Amino acid sequence: MNSYQEYKDYFARKQGFGVLSTVGKDGRIDSAVYAAPLVFDEGLAFIMSDRLSHSQVAENPAALFLFKEDGNAYEGKRLSLRAIREESDDARIERLLRESYPERAGAYAGSKKYLVFFQVEHARPLIGEK
Repeated sequence: MNSYQEYKDYFARKQGFGVLSTVGKDGRIDSAVYAAPLVFDEGLAFIMSDRLSHSQVAENPAALFLFKEDGNAYEGKRLSLRAIREESDDARIERLLRESYPERAGAYAGSKKYLVFFQVEHARPLIGEK
């Protein structure tokens, strides 16, 4: 995929299951279930709670997002990511939650959340390709 518009179209068309993997400065690996990313002109973004994945991204900006499309085939994407910035505007994050993930809105009420932006460094299909 060559542009973030292509990612926007892809994630708008496909339902599935996502896993974000991060590594802290101590080498500890973490994987956590995440919804499909939000897509902006500057990159992909995830709404992250103040938990291990977020703290590891602050220590090491490299991450990998694995997305398996719904269905029987092993279709999907593996996206190598690099965190580029984050926002902590509670009102904006709550609005994005309500608009993009209505089933999750309010699920983490009272907990600190961050909107973390990533650039895609490399994209591969779920199965195959180096």
